[in-house]
Amino acid sequence: MTDLDLLRRHLLGLGKVLLGYSGGVDSALLAVVATEALGDGRFLAVIGRSPSYPEVQWRAAVQLAGRFGVPLLELDTHELDDPRYLRNDTSRCYFCKSELWGRLGGLARERGYDTVIDGTNADDLGEHRPGLRAGRETSVRSPLAELGWSKEAVRAASRALGLPTWDAPAAPCLSSRVRYGLPITVERLRQVEEGEAFLRSLGVRGDLRVRHHGNGASIEVAENEMALLRSGWSTVGDVFARLGFDSVELDPQGYRRGRLLPLGTGTG
Repeated sequence: MTDLDLLRRHLLGLGKVLLGYSGGVDSALLAVVATEALGDGRFLAVIGRSPSYPEVQWRAAVQLAGRFGVPLLELDTHELDDPRYLRNDTSRCYFCKSELWGRLGGLARERGYDTVIDGTNADDLGEHRPGLRAGRETSVRSPLAELGWSKEAVRAASRALGLPTWDAPAAPCLSSRVRYGLPITVERLRQVEEGEAFLRSLGVRGDLRVRHHGNGASIEVAENEMALLRSGWSTVGDVFARLGFDSVELDPQGYRRGRLLPLGTGTG
């Protein structure tokens, strides 16, 4: 029996399943496999929409669902109405996920679903992810982590199934780009999103972060993408000035997970 067969069997044991679906590598795999294993009527993928969810990721998530016949529902989440979330300390993700799982749990009860699941994989369990606590508190299941699937295993299975997400870079929410302690606002999220969209339009591939530091921004890309940005840096500066930043710099250390977190923690 293959790992994918084991995943299908595991999902079948969860009854009627509702997935918190972002369209990222992990949740995309679960969405496609659960659709195959459970079928419409016993499975539903749900996207939580808010200003912290990038538009480009939403488009990709909807496109993938359409391509693979994934039953999909969208609902609005309101984490930006929570002052604890807006405060933007290192527990921010907990308040975001509490909002998401609260709404998905209510939807599951309303529609008769037995289990709410997420895309947490085994590698995630060793990182700073306050949102995992919110999931535990609301009985959210994590099939990939429960079966010991690493990120590498998720990517390999996604590739075998022909999913376009198999090599997609990590894509946490836009709020993860805002320096801790700097309040989250819709305007700051817009600046980050439009800044990253512009850099993608220049041809930047792979991991990319526009880090929002208040008046200024820093850009993190892979080392092999730096020459591209340096060659058009005056244009980058002009665009970021129009976005409302007083300054912008290219981080010479490149992209690092958890760059805005205290030493020894994190992802993002």
